[in-house]
Amino acid sequence: MSDPGPGAGVRHVSLRSGVYADSVRLMQVSRDVGARDGVSAVLVAMATPLNVDLAAGMGLAPEETPAPDQLLIGIRADDDDALAAAVAAVDAALAERERSRATADAQPARTIGAGLDDLDPNTAALAIVSVPGQYAALEAADAIAAGRSVLVFSDGVPVEQEVALKRAARDAGVLVMGPDCGTAIVSGVALGFANVVRPGPVGLVAASGTGAQQVSCLLDAAGAGVSHVLGVGGRDLSEAVGGLATLDALAALDADPATERVLVVSKPPAPSVAAEVARVSAGLATPVRSAALSPETPDLTAAVEALLADMGRDVPVWPSRPGPEEAAPPGAVLKGYYSGGTLADEAMLLAARVLGDVRSNTPLRPELDLGTDLSASGHVVVDFGDDALTVGRAHPMIDPTLRLEAIERLAASGEPAVLLLDVVLGHGADPDPAAALAPALAAARGRAQLPVVVALVGTEADPQGWGRQADALAAAGAAVFASNAAATRYALDLLGAAQ
Repeated sequence: MSDPGPGAGVRHVSLRSGVYADSVRLMQVSRDVGARDGVSAVLVAMATPLNVDLAAGMGLAPEETPAPDQLLIGIRADDDDALAAAVAAVDAALAERERSRATADAQPARTIGAGLDDLDPNTAALAIVSVPGQYAALEAADAIAAGRSVLVFSDGVPVEQEVALKRAARDAGVLVMGPDCGTAIVSGVALGFANVVRPGPVGLVAASGTGAQQVSCLLDAAGAGVSHVLGVGGRDLSEAVGGLATLDALAALDADPATERVLVVSKPPAPSVAAEVARVSAGLATPVRSAALSPETPDLTAAVEALLADMGRDVPVWPSRPGPEEAAPPGAVLKGYYSGGTLADEAMLLAARVLGDVRSNTPLRPELDLGTDLSASGHVVVDFGDDALTVGRAHPMIDPTLRLEAIERLAASGEPAVLLLDVVLGHGADPDPAAALAPALAAARGRAQLPVVVALVGTEADPQGWGRQADALAAAGAAVFASNAAATRYALDLLGAAQ
């Protein structure tokens, strides 16, 4: 439909069935069309509840109730000509996507199994599955049956399917990384969200994507480097999964001659599973250290520093950029807006020691749950990368929209606060996160007395460049730290919280 909508101009809102595209591609279409002259707002996304709510907030809600597998196209423009050109540009972008998927000579394989059938059976291969969660287990099972390890990038996979896949992989002598495995480095090849880090003797087993990125980047800064980063999925150390992939990954690294030390990185694990991992680790030839977060061990940086001491290496001064000399406003609270779930957990564990209760959409205790509106007075940490917020839309390390909106609301709310953020660099992430974030921070600080602290996870070799990003964020008034633990402690210092 095309009609006047809220605000100036005209709008087009439509739903299309039988069309699917991944959220990153649709985000790029939205950005490209939104940059056209005369176009004021664009949302091209799968019609998940989250995206429909986002469309409603933009005044682009469909009149009928959509199905999540429909494509939602919403555009607002200054006039009919600009609107028609924008709709045509969306159509052209979607058509180009279809043309790029196949050539005139051959159709691409439609399943993992078909793709592997085209390979020499003696070819070593790691399959990567990135499809909607309800289909991921079928694709991963094909890879396991073909004798290949598999990285399941998809989230939304039922836990019983995860357990079945990992048991089948153990029987087949291969490894399942995931589901919801966003980060891995295998024999120097970065997969998913991963940083450019030097090769070295440390192997990581990671039930955490951003935790693995933090640790690998600190090891790089210390001159140590990594042999492999084997992601196992955020649920692997839960009671339900029982550490199946973690134990398999430990065995693989123990057999790897390039790996001299192993570090296990995780959000807070189930105690019984952590105990079993520790028991198995003690029997390996390769020394294993834990960097599993808990109220007693809430600091990934401290775990890296302990590992460096084990290796006889000096602990460097971790990179940082000082912020402006300023104090928090009277009565200020902590507002943590994170893209990385493990980094959010680390911040909450450190903050809760001195601030008390911290509310979150991924809380340390169920009674501290924020609810669906993600806002509350007092101390709050939001994980914008939580699965519930990424259904049908790109991860916040790619698409910062939800977090930028939250920063704007915080500045307008009048609640005194210190703002704590993470920015994660590397392959797959926003090619220039400071380009959008720095102006938003400067605008927020122009409206309110709002000290800003940033944990910037990355390396100088990353495509974005740690130093370039740090300088841009510091110029916007943020204090910048390579260590999330250091950033959190600095924010707590600004709040006057004794540590």
